Amino acid sequence: MTAKKTSVIGFPRIGKARELKFASEKFFKGEISEAELQKTAAEIRQYGWQKQKAAGISFIPSNDFSFYDNVLDTAFLLGAVPARYRELGLSALETYFAAAHGYQGPKGDVKALPMKKWFNTNYHYIVPELDDSTELALSGDVKPIREYNEAKAAGVHTVPSLVGPYTFLKLARYNGNKKAGAFAASAVNAYLELAEQLSVAGAEWISLAEPALVFDVNDEDKQFFKAIYSALLEQLHAKASVKVLLQTYFGDIRDVYQEVVSFGFDGIGIDFVEGLKSLELLKTGFPKNAILFAGVVNGKNIWRADYEKKNLLLIEIEKVVDASRVVVGTSCSLLHVPYTVASEQKLPADTLKHFAFAEEKLVELADLASGDQTAFEKNRALFAAARVSATPSVRASIDALTEDDFVRLPNRGERRKIQAGKFDLPAFPTTTIGSFPQTAEVRANRAAFKKGEISYEQYVEFNRKKIAECIALQESIGLDVIVHGEFERNDMVEYFGTQIDGFIFTQNAWVQSYGTRCVKPPVVWRDIHRNKPITVEWSVFAQKQTGKPVKGMLTGPVTILNWSFPREDISLKAQAQQIALAIRDEVLDLEKNGIKIIQIDEAALREKLPLRKSDWHKEYLDWAIPAFRLVHAGVKPETQIHTHMCYSEFNDIVRDIDAMDADVITFEASRSDLKLLDALNDAHFETQVGPGVYDIHSPRVPSVDEIVNTIHRIIDKVPQANVWVNPDCGLKTRGETETTASLKNLVAAARQLRAEA
Repeated sequence: MTAKKTSVIGFPRIGKARELKFASEKFFKGEISEAELQKTAAEIRQYGWQKQKAAGISFIPSNDFSFYDNVLDTAFLLGAVPARYRELGLSALETYFAAAHGYQGPKGDVKALPMKKWFNTNYHYIVPELDDSTELALSGDVKPIREYNEAKAAGVHTVPSLVGPYTFLKLARYNGNKKAGAFAASAVNAYLELAEQLSVAGAEWISLAEPALVFDVNDEDKQFFKAIYSALLEQLHAKASVKVLLQTYFGDIRDVYQEVVSFGFDGIGIDFVEGLKSLELLKTGFPKNAILFAGVVNGKNIWRADYEKKNLLLIEIEKVVDASRVVVGTSCSLLHVPYTVASEQKLPADTLKHFAFAEEKLVELADLASGDQTAFEKNRALFAAARVSATPSVRASIDALTEDDFVRLPNRGERRKIQAGKFDLPAFPTTTIGSFPQTAEVRANRAAFKKGEISYEQYVEFNRKKIAECIALQESIGLDVIVHGEFERNDMVEYFGTQIDGFIFTQNAWVQSYGTRCVKPPVVWRDIHRNKPITVEWSVFAQKQTGKPVKGMLTGPVTILNWSFPREDISLKAQAQQIALAIRDEVLDLEKNGIKIIQIDEAALREKLPLRKSDWHKEYLDWAIPAFRLVHAGVKPETQIHTHMCYSEFNDIVRDIDAMDADVITFEASRSDLKLLDALNDAHFETQVGPGVYDIHSPRVPSVDEIVNTIHRIIDKVPQANVWVNPDCGLKTRGETETTASLKNLVAAARQLRAEA
């Protein structure tokens, strides 16, 4: 059997030991030079290229590296850099970072560009901003060519990977009269020029990633796509010898499949993991001269691939496309999984054998492409054995649920009257989202306890001291509803996972969330249940420090699931319900111990929403919203339930969010320029709401006037009586000085609004 060729869409880029994160932080603090940061970046790129080359990958990507985000890279590549950043007079890299996370210093004061979730992942992209003065054209420093040449010099021939023009223009935000169509011709010219230069440099292929094709594509979108590619491909084939791969992922392209296969692409990348209709579409026909890049190895989860199932899929694919024209590939970029299982030293071998991180997925690609019988036999034995067994008590609890378990009584309007009398909060009540800055001292205390260097009593004593200081600070600032600061927590999901039976945890399985910020998702290993209270001790201590209400802080079941690596042997709905029952126990224990406001964060609610609207409810919302309701339906009317959501498009699901039946919801809205407000207004949103009044992911401190203006914009769209005032997210990653200054301005702004009322 002749081995097939293999391809990878993208490779992790943070560094095996998060080298890019630490080097970037040193650069921002002025501790290392730009040259030193660039050296670290080059080493990370080389590591990825050489690993893929050693694994025998046929199509290795370049330009998949980024200091912050590939969409932002594309904006800078095309010259789509708003004037406010260019006019700061910073270096090219510093200008790039100013757009990514804002700038406040001697050169000026600018907010960051908006940030949103990347399709149905926990990765975030920077939203490009185009206005009527924007002229798209290839920039002077052409990163894709530079990195292609860098790989070539190291003996690695790569496929330059680019965010395609259709996806770039569909994701961009337009500030002016011009919309996407007005920029199509200049975008085509820029991509054409880039393709010509890459061809001259020696590139045989370029990959144009068009994941926006997996959304619902209407007739207008379809015509837009056709206009771009009919112009681009006609000129490109005439002027350059480079071959063009149209790469899609995160679903199928049912709305444009016939157009795609008729365009004359040299290669077409199709997702056969999340693409529910991909095989069905393929069977309608495929170009006889094109290569199919078949995404069959899951790029988003960490479980070993079942070779028998994958091979059967490849057999079905090869009934349509000759095996010689099938490339075995990943379903999406491996950015969404950790580097390697080899970095895990504490989990037993019997556990690790079930996992495939990025480097192990390279081996899986090679095995599937070669049909290696020894590898297949070993894989067959792995899947023949039962990994875990069911927990009867958990399954019985799920089976015993009735409709009443998902309904909170009395209704929200009645509860609001009861709660208003109980809390007597002022107009524009102020609060924070939950976490306070995690200083080096806080992290060191947690690490020392984890290593056994200090006792549990010492660990608790330190955290109680920090909690008391945090509450005293909030009281001095004048916040109305207090939080305890979450000094005992490393991550809002990992913390709960470590306290709930059924999860397992890695040492070094980091994946990027935004910029160089990484998370280490738990793994749902078996059935979930709570054995003992998790947060009650901390919340009760905190409440004793103040007469103001202190929020109990929990993470919701959907977010815990969406920010974990889920099981593949039972449904997502079943996993969400199991987690919901565990968190429900915690909610009821908090209430029983005198905690009167409980926040249950669902930051990731939108994350796994299907990309096609027709699937939203039946595939997701019909179980995700009830899972949240299950958590809080049993509390008393006077207990106020809050939730929080961030960095996603919520406009089109605000009615479903209202149906979660929380009493108060805080949104991230500052970085998206409060676009959510119109949707709240249109939907007659009933829940009290706190759109974030400033962006915590930027180091800048908002002024009082800035926050006052933001609140005025909010009350233009939302009834004043429904408005809370808060930052847009937790303060964990911020410094203490900027946090205090920002919160003082927030409280001053709220007081000014009260005086105006």
